[in-house]
Amino acid sequence: MKPIYNILTFLLIAWAGIACSDDNSPIQADESIFVPLPPDYTQQTMWYVEKNDSDGLGADIFYIPSTWEYDWYTDDGRLSHHADPSRADHRDDMRTEMTGIAEYMAPGNNFYSPFYRHITLDSWATLNEDTINRRYHDVSFLDVKESFNRFLQSENNGRPFILAGFSQGGKSVVELLKILDDDTRKRMVAAYVMGYKVSPDDVNACPLIRAARDSVDTGVVICYNSVSDVRYVKPVVSEPNVMCINPVNWRTDETTAILDDTIKVTLNERAKVLVVEGYDGSALPNILDILNTGDYHGAEPWLYKESLRRNIPLRIRAFRQSL
Repeated sequence: MKPIYNILTFLLIAWAGIACSDDNSPIQADESIFVPLPPDYTQQTMWYVEKNDSDGLGADIFYIPSTWEYDWYTDDGRLSHHADPSRADHRDDMRTEMTGIAEYMAPGNNFYSPFYRHITLDSWATLNEDTINRRYHDVSFLDVKESFNRFLQSENNGRPFILAGFSQGGKSVVELLKILDDDTRKRMVAAYVMGYKVSPDDVNACPLIRAARDSVDTGVVICYNSVSDVRYVKPVVSEPNVMCINPVNWRTDETTAILDDTIKVTLNERAKVLVVEGYDGSALPNILDILNTGDYHGAEPWLYKESLRRNIPLRIRAFRQSL
């Protein structure tokens, strides 16, 4: 894996019986804006895949990466607010994260991660959630849904699965949870929302989104965001939030956990974030003055990776024992 400061350079934001609907507005026609063509998820080049479940006792991991690209221009001068998976350099950026995550999520499991037209860092920097959601739902979430459906139809074959994503990928996990049908939801071991929020509106839209309460409950959402102090909570990714769990001690109260002998991690129950003391976040890049400034957004998938590495097999085992 590349050094963490390279991996983090661009990271950001990446129905169950009842229908939980989403409202997609039409793509706005603007000849000065370039929207890349949708990926073809029948093509292997649109996926990062590792198949490591040799004994059939693991699960499938469907992982959605975060945001890697800034706004960019085509050769004919058109501006784009979305990554273009047809470009090798954009795929290479996303692959850096995918391989890093697979290093601790894929052992013993089958790991699938789609390249997709994620919205850009500049889109998040607008801090305008109407703009963010329009660009995301008009384009990015179409790819997420298409890739997930392809995964279910062609690869999953009725196996237990885990949803996971960081930042914009975490947002994608939340949105997928709203549209899971009952049969699919019954096979979900858990959903890991790293570095993103589950808002009151999300739960109101789909009450079947349930917060994890310990290290082995299943069918639940593991959600967390990390800051050095609650005054650095960033609404664009972590407020308002209705759930948080400490991935070091798997508690939802304010019991402090010790990470790597020196780092204190304490859940603030009011703000629903993790307050981290003793961690040197100086390697995290300032992202457009909105993230990694008092918060530890860029570190979310990496700071707790050993806790997550141990937890994923526990939840899979608990899920299989419950069948």
